[in-house]
Amino acid sequence: MGASATFSMQIAAARPCISNSTRVSTSKIAPLARASFCGSYHAIASPKLLSSRSPMTVRTGKFITRAMSQDTASTGSNGLPIDLRGKRAFIAGIADDNGYGWAIAKALAAAGAEILVGTWVPALNIFETSLRRGKFDESRKLPNGSLMEITKVYPLDAVFDSPEDVPEDIKTNKRYAGSSNWTVKEVAELVKNDFGTIDILVHSLANGPEVSKPLLETSRKGYLAAISASSYSFVSLLQHFIPIMNPGGATLSLTYIASERTIPGYGGGMSSAKAALESDTRVLAFEAGRKGNIRVNTISAGPLGSRAAKAIGFIEKMIDYSYANAPIKKELSADEVGNAAAFLVSPLASAVTGSVVYVDNGLHTMGLAIDSPSLAL
Repeated sequence: MGASATFSMQIAAARPCISNSTRVSTSKIAPLARASFCGSYHAIASPKLLSSRSPMTVRTGKFITRAMSQDTASTGSNGLPIDLRGKRAFIAGIADDNGYGWAIAKALAAAGAEILVGTWVPALNIFETSLRRGKFDESRKLPNGSLMEITKVYPLDAVFDSPEDVPEDIKTNKRYAGSSNWTVKEVAELVKNDFGTIDILVHSLANGPEVSKPLLETSRKGYLAAISASSYSFVSLLQHFIPIMNPGGATLSLTYIASERTIPGYGGGMSSAKAALESDTRVLAFEAGRKGNIRVNTISAGPLGSRAAKAIGFIEKMIDYSYANAPIKKELSADEVGNAAAFLVSPLASAVTGSVVYVDNGLHTMGLAIDSPSLAL
């Protein structure tokens, strides 16, 4: 994550009137988000493995959170269920309860996965305070009425690969005071020491410090910052986490249609970063597949009225446009992206890798805006 900050610039889909926090299924919580990458994580629970059958207590020096999750084995579900019991997921990029990262965390947890998360250092205290005061309790509810659990939260800034990469102005920045071991390499080492291995890695972060500027007005520094925080951060995460991923594991990132279509106003190099992310997804699918039998996919989600997305300045208009022109005329909710994510990282998608999966009510198929004034008779 870069030094600049506007929680992840990931634009996801869901109309503001829809509660993104109550639409996803899951049983554990992951915080993470930052303008460039969401990076600093703080341990808020002991690293012991938590059973999905018994009450969970998350401890920190400041508060305790308890959660109950039902034994899914006794529910007798029929059909073809998504079963992630016994799997451990690390989700990078959650800082509040209204983005796609949160929705994905809930969906994976609802399917039985244990959730570890990474949160950008400057956003960590705000997230913890909201959690401690119960502001997220309603959005933590799972379909069975239990609360999403948090096993452990790590400070993380994915813009930096190792301590040697951190500039002095960041080291001495008061927003990073009190946190340590938050570079990608250090976090991967901590996760290994705490849990040994993981099965799922989710990249839900992005940042473009000059996103509101047209590409022609974007500086080299701003452009490279967008690439670093929004696409290379995924490469870095895989570099350091694949060695601790179990064979047959899965990774997932979030992209946006601006990677292949012109979205005026989505500037600062962010469209370029998303294009790079999709290209990297294909290359990484081959390399990670051959190296560790790991699958790599990305979800191209529609616009979401999250706090992070509002940084681009016209998210509400993008949501309205999608609603008016997508083949399926309905409001896109965060849980729909969360559910798609749960499928993609599950054994049900064991042959799916290197793919861009669109979860946008079909908006990506349209070549003409049907609400355009030019079409009016």
